[in-house]
Amino acid sequence: MGIINTNPVAKTSVDNGLSEKGKKQTVKAALKLKAMGACDDGCWIWPSITQRAYQAAEVIAAVNGISRSYIVPEYSFLDARGLGGYEGRSLEVVSEVYASDTVSPRNKPPPIDDGTPSESVEDVFVRVTQLMSILETQYSGETVIIVSPDSDNLTVLQAGLVGLDLRRHHELSFEPGEVRFVDINSIPAYKQPASAVYKCLNPPSCT
Repeated sequence: MGIINTNPVAKTSVDNGLSEKGKKQTVKAALKLKAMGACDDGCWIWPSITQRAYQAAEVIAAVNGISRSYIVPEYSFLDARGLGGYEGRSLEVVSEVYASDTVSPRNKPPPIDDGTPSESVEDVFVRVTQLMSILETQYSGETVIIVSPDSDNLTVLQAGLVGLDLRRHHELSFEPGEVRFVDINSIPAYKQPASAVYKCLNPPSCT
């Protein structure tokens, strides 16, 4: 409908399900995953509990021959980014959100009193980092397909993985139904901060 809808209260509503266009995009995505061999050796599918994301996960599982028992719904870490006062407005105003993001990852959309959160890029980064911590702990070495109800979860996650300034996350924007493989080789090696390398022997006088 071209309307911003990020209030988590409505995420399981049937009105938040896939449109006919969305169903076609999902089938294409599922077939692309099959062509990539994503689930040839088995895979886990982690969708947001949002209706459209969970429906997409079911299609992906069916096309790739994966049992529904391997679909693990995520109840909060994959919620669509809360856009606060932009709720209910045209998708065209998202450009204003991204313009604000480029100034600071701490900038939040204007608040609203209907329960829709106003999340900054940093807020989203905290959520997706927590998600990755769970996946690394429980599914190390496994293939995991993340199905998000919006682009920002994925762009912020990818920006964090590849070391891109979070203020530029929107440059990685996903199209509806887009499949993207993040190659582990594109993730730079972790560098310890100076505080972890150098020890102060005579605090507070340190050199």
